[in-house]
Amino acid sequence: MEEIAFLMRLRPGATAEYERRHAAIWPELAEALQAAGIYDYSIYLEPSSGWLFGVQKRRLGHSAEQLPTLPIMRRWWEYMADLMETNPDASPVMQPLQRVFNLA
Repeated sequence: MEEIAFLMRLRPGATAEYERRHAAIWPELAEALQAAGIYDYSIYLEPSSGWLFGVQKRRLGHSAEQLPTLPIMRRWWEYMADLMETNPDASPVMQPLQRVFNLA
């Protein structure tokens, strides 16, 4: 199992719409994430700043690095681009985080 954590950022005033869109995540996108070996994925919000904290748990041998090549992933990024900080290809700007403590 691999666990990664990262930050992303919402645009001001986008919280409700971000939550609405994720509550209705496309089934084919959820299937693609699971097929890539992501078995647990949570996103947390710090409401006053718009920072999002994401955590993914991935199975050994996952293929998550291939997700950006999938049309469904690119369509989701384009769908979400008006709500968050993005790169030129519409992918979310993601800042990887380094684990500094874990109590297991």
